[in-house]
Amino acid sequence: MAWDETKAWLAGSQHGKLYQSLLSEATEMPARNAKRKKIVHNDEMPWEMSRQGLLKHLLNAQMNTRMETVDAYMQVIPPASRSGKHRHLAEECLYVVEGRGYDLHQDCDVEITDTYRWLPQAEIKRYEWEAGDVIYIPPSVIHQHFNADPAHPARLISCINRIYKNSGLNDLEQIEDAPEYDPNVALTGELVRKYLKPKVKQPA
Repeated sequence: MAWDETKAWLAGSQHGKLYQSLLSEATEMPARNAKRKKIVHNDEMPWEMSRQGLLKHLLNAQMNTRMETVDAYMQVIPPASRSGKHRHLAEECLYVVEGRGYDLHQDCDVEITDTYRWLPQAEIKRYEWEAGDVIYIPPSVIHQHFNADPAHPARLISCINRIYKNSGLNDLEQIEDAPEYDPNVALTGELVRKYLKPKVKQPA
């Protein structure tokens, strides 16, 4: 034994039952999960007037459901409008429930060392979509959704994993806000209906 290091490894007076807490958490998890929701009813899904747009959260870590790995929300984009523009490290997929439009994607060069850095590439790519399509968002891509229909809303279902967030890499950055965003508005279904009305151009 390297007795010359005795003073170092015998130092410290703090005490904690850290392993026991892990063991207790694992033992208690089944009973705790039994109390968490396996069914989330429509009226239990929170609306949010967010910087990314008009959202209804289907699954979220803050909703006390059994889902441990995925967040999901429904996004409604009013006629001829757009979502916010953002980027995140986790990949995402969106199912187009209704409507038609397009996405703008901008790849980024990413470096993860002791620090995290990203730099947008010059090229911006356009992808058309319509109801029934799935939109794939690769990791760290700057992206924005556009409703190309001036008379009807678009509705998307987003699913994104929590793996990076749970690993300490909750990299999410908002670059542009959705046009409808108002931090003072508490969004409701009735209010969403008002946003879905077609934009009428005023005569010149």
